[in-house]
Amino acid sequence: MTDHGGDWAGFMESCGAPPLDFSANVSPLGTPESVRRAAEAALAETERYPDPQCRALRRSLAACHGVPMEWILCGGGAADLIYRLAAARRPQKALVTAPTFSEYENALTLWGCRVSRFPLSAETGFAVTEEILSAITPGLDLLFLCEPNNPTGRTTDRHLLARVLERCAACGTLLAADECFNDLLDDPAAHTLLKSLPQYKNLLILRAFTKSFGMAGLRLGYALSQDVSLLEAMARGGPPWPVSAPAQAAGTAALEDGESLETLRRLIRRERPRLSAGLSALGCRVCPGEANYLLFFCGAPGLPQRLAERGVLIRDCSNYHGLGPGWYRAAVRTGPENKQFLKIMEEVL
Repeated sequence: MTDHGGDWAGFMESCGAPPLDFSANVSPLGTPESVRRAAEAALAETERYPDPQCRALRRSLAACHGVPMEWILCGGGAADLIYRLAAARRPQKALVTAPTFSEYENALTLWGCRVSRFPLSAETGFAVTEEILSAITPGLDLLFLCEPNNPTGRTTDRHLLARVLERCAACGTLLAADECFNDLLDDPAAHTLLKSLPQYKNLLILRAFTKSFGMAGLRLGYALSQDVSLLEAMARGGPPWPVSAPAQAAGTAALEDGESLETLRRLIRRERPRLSAGLSALGCRVCPGEANYLLFFCGAPGLPQRLAERGVLIRDCSNYHGLGPGWYRAAVRTGPENKQFLKIMEEVL
């Protein structure tokens, strides 16, 4: 049983038809054709091991982000790198927000780490507040911040985020900033810590191709840090050859396809407020998300099951720390899909 959305295979097995899947926050536009072709072309050489150092992909990433190639480590999705980070660092004390992506805490506790949770309040729209600064103290080894946060879709105020980074540096705390949804914000450049990498050795940024380029099935993510020794330890913290040859080729092609990404951003900017307004009109309490998904509260009993009976999947967020029954997450998809979802929601409610 999965703790995440996107279990289309389970739905197919039980219902015999593909769902209208709002449970996974992957691009509704699918994989760009240029990316798909690159992955298919790489299949011609599957008799060879993939490049264990992902050289071509890392060169492209270095040029894209303006950082040295040595500051980049590629992995089989961001989740792979989260577990590698926990294995490499083996922190004794760590801090995460609540709610947030569950794999941070799952990976940390594998190594006996004592994890504290900084609670986010529904009354403030689940925004990170200044109180987090007092939770960062000497002896805290690691802080995970999801920017924007999953499942709330909120970013931390950029000035507060800078203070968090400074506070972490003063306390000897590694800040792991998960920016996997950054490309799907209205203004990605305004909400990234990439420019802080040269100044802060205690900063590690996580990114992935999964959501932005519809590459969930290929599993490709990467970490950026000026701490090369940390990246080397992370590389040793899991199996070799973590990134397949098709995934490496697809990632390199994706970096050359800015047009698809901008098309996706325009769709999200247009459809997110429409979906939010539609859910609000149905009596749902909607969190002011900034990415390609919305967290909402609906007190109707058995909502996921009733929607599934009509072929729609949403993410039940009751298993997130800091949430509970009645909280759900829905992806922002195309206009026709969002209208269909809202229509079925209205019928169910």
